[in-house]
This record gives sequence, structure tokens and C-alpha cells, in this order.
Amino acid sequence: MADDFNESSPSGKPEKLTAAFAIRAATEQFGALIGRTPEAVSGIRALPDGGWSVLVDVLELERIPATTSVMSTYRVDVDATGELFGCERLRRYTRGTTDM
Repeated sequence: MADDFNESSPSGKPEKLTAAFAIRAATEQFGALIGRTPEAVSGIRALPDGGWSVLVDVLELERIPATTSVMSTYRVDVDATGELFGCERLRRYTRGTTDM
């Protein structure tokens, strides 16, 4: 994957945290924390302090058929350096559910 930022520090992290790097940092750290692989990112928002709030969708309970599997959306917050500093589950739903 190409660099998502122009200049980086010796640690490889960007001088200014980009949305793409924030998504990567949030999904990797959160996945390691809960022991599941995030399936998708459904939203991202910049925080006033330079960090980011990322909405991560995770498979909670796999069922057959797959449309009945239980999914969750978590808000995962990373600070301006890309470190996870907060997370919370916002909702649970079945994979086949649509929002109206």
C-alpha cells in the first residue's frame, strides 16, 4: 500500500495523523484488544485535539445463514499519535438488517 502521508517521523508514524493512518491504527489496535478481526469501517470523524473517532464493524457471533450473524459497531478513538485511547460498543444488529 502506498504511503498515506508525505512526511513521517523516525517511528514511521506521520507528523500529522491522516484519516487513512487513523483507520489503520484503530482497526489494528482494536482487533488485537478484542481478539477479532474488524470487518469494515463505517465512519470516521476528526476530533478537536487532532485525534480521530472511527466506527468499526465487527462480527460478534457467526450464524448460518450469514444474514443472521450478529454484528456490532464500535466507536474507537485514537489520539493524535495514533494510539487507541477509548472504545465503546454503540449497537448490535444482525448482518441482514438495514437501517431505515
